[in-house]
Amino acid sequence: MIENRREFIKTAISGAAGTIVAQLLPGTAFAQASARITATPLSNILFNLTGAGTNVLAMSGPDGIVMVDGGLAEHSAALLQVVSGLPGGGRVHTIFNTCWFPEQTGSNQILGQAGATIIAHENTRLWLTTDITRPWEQHTFPPFPREARPNKTFYDRDTITVNNEPIEYGYLPQAHTDGDIYVFFPKSNILAVGGVVSAEGWPMIDWWTGGWIGGLVTGIETLLKVGNAQTRIVPANGRALSHSELQAQHEMYRTISTRLHTLIRKGYSPDEAIAAEPTKEFNNTMGSPEMFVRLAFQSLWGQLTPDA
Repeated sequence: MIENRREFIKTAISGAAGTIVAQLLPGTAFAQASARITATPLSNILFNLTGAGTNVLAMSGPDGIVMVDGGLAEHSAALLQVVSGLPGGGRVHTIFNTCWFPEQTGSNQILGQAGATIIAHENTRLWLTTDITRPWEQHTFPPFPREARPNKTFYDRDTITVNNEPIEYGYLPQAHTDGDIYVFFPKSNILAVGGVVSAEGWPMIDWWTGGWIGGLVTGIETLLKVGNAQTRIVPANGRALSHSELQAQHEMYRTISTRLHTLIRKGYSPDEAIAAEPTKEFNNTMGSPEMFVRLAFQSLWGQLTPDA
């Protein structure tokens, strides 16, 4: 397996910052500017790459590389250099965007221009055609050029085969956005779930682009039906989770959702909902909840009314 490939792969990269030499070994890193990309094998063909702003999965094989998400644009060159040096790798054949976020779509420009297939839910493609200015941020995300937008979209679920490996993918309606998808590699039994799940703090519920707390709960219910008890779940942030850990997260979010429903029906404001501490027993594990609770509570505005 990987132990037989412990030679250095050295590649010079020219750019505005000068020439940088990469050393790629399992568990080591490629450094470019502030990016430090680390490739960790999950199976003999699947790798988890960290350091580009999100977890990026890459599957290598004779047809080329399949990626799940592409990191931030500023780290794309460093990320793709590591991807190109993976054992059995080559050009990027296909990339999935698990949602529209910059952390998921930052390699679209380079890969789209190179002719890669970019797969996403149709809602993700639509968000990438327009300005996005979320009310809690002082920043506008501009639309992508045509070549950087997904060029293969779907609505429910589908399957492709690359490198003689079936890849299953499906929609998670209105979870942390309205374009979330999962990507499942059944032979390796690895499930990529994007930002719907986090192993490193609370996820963002982006109600401005269609996410809400109830959708997050039902999205995780869907994920629990994919694979089996041995499936490894790779979220956008943090380590891989087990099926039982995902089940525990489902119970946590369902509990929080029930509490927030009660608070909004009582006419609470976002600040009052935060003060009510609906996540109290989970904070030691998940971290400061203020932003999560605010966005989760606000996500109910379009779903419920206080007297519903």
